[in-house]
Formats: sequence, structure tokens, C-alpha cells
Amino acid sequence: MTEYTTVFGSLDDYAKGGVQIVDDDPKYYAFSNIFEVASQAAPYEKVAVGKNLEYVLEVIRAEGTSEWRATPHDEFALVMDGTVRIELVDPATELVDAGSGGSMTLEDRPEGAAMGAVTAQRGHMTMLPAGKAYRMHCDGVGVVLLQTIEGPDTVYRWADICQTF
Repeated sequence: MTEYTTVFGSLDDYAKGGVQIVDDDPKYYAFSNIFEVASQAAPYEKVAVGKNLEYVLEVIRAEGTSEWRATPHDEFALVMDGTVRIELVDPATELVDAGSGGSMTLEDRPEGAAMGAVTAQRGHMTMLPAGKAYRMHCDGVGVVLLQTIEGPDTVYRWADICQTF
């Protein structure tokens, strides 16, 4: 019996990996490494690494403090590396149209009640609730995988990040 070892990477220590196609056309597959994507991204840039209809998985390089963002739908932030603090605010007024996709950048902290903060480390998932505002902070450099809906700040770099054959 073959023995397998799962190794969880980090921004400082990852292996690129790849996809081995056995009996299919490689054009149907995409493969990228989230740590490699984060290593080449600007802080808080939202780089798509997976897509299904309007839903995307975005890699975010958490470094320093992000801008405030608001989202009309729930988002899920999975910290893959580092320690990320997420502040949450319940805005006094509606900030985004419920029918829009993706989160939007806010110019400043919105008026409203502080909801608290979550400090998430590698492997922790945090829900970013619909209609609320948030910002992230990381003292060092971290990696966040964000499940969201495609929005105006979603960056596509398929040609740069996907495995080619």
C-alpha cells in the first residue's frame, strides 16, 4: 500500500506542485499555488485562483492594514499563513446594494457600531457577514483564501498563475 504524506505549505516554504492528467484534455484544468500567487501579489490585492459561475476563490496577501470593505453577501476568509486580525463594523446606513457582487472598497471606517475583532491564525476561518464592513491587519505577511462573489476588485491572472503544458 502506498503511503502519502500531506504537507501544509507557507509563504516561506511551499512546493509548486502540479496536475498530472491521466486520460483527459489539459485545457479543462487549472492549477496554481496560493502561496506562489500571494508571494507575487500586492498587499490586499484580490487575485482569483478558482472560479465557478459568479463565485470565486481569491488569494489575498495580508500585509499591514487593508482598506475598509463592505460586502452585500457573506464572505469566508480562511487564513492559510500568518496571523490576521479582522475588525468588523455594523454600519449605521446601508453601504452596498444587496444585488451587487463582490465587496467594495470604502474610503474610511463607516459610521456604526463596532462588532469586535477576530484574530485568526493558519487554518482558522472567519465569516465576513453580509451588509457589514471589515478590514484586515497583519503585522508580518499572511495569506488569506477568500470565498466570495466576483466583484470589481477581482483580479484575473490565469496566464501568469496556471500550470501550462
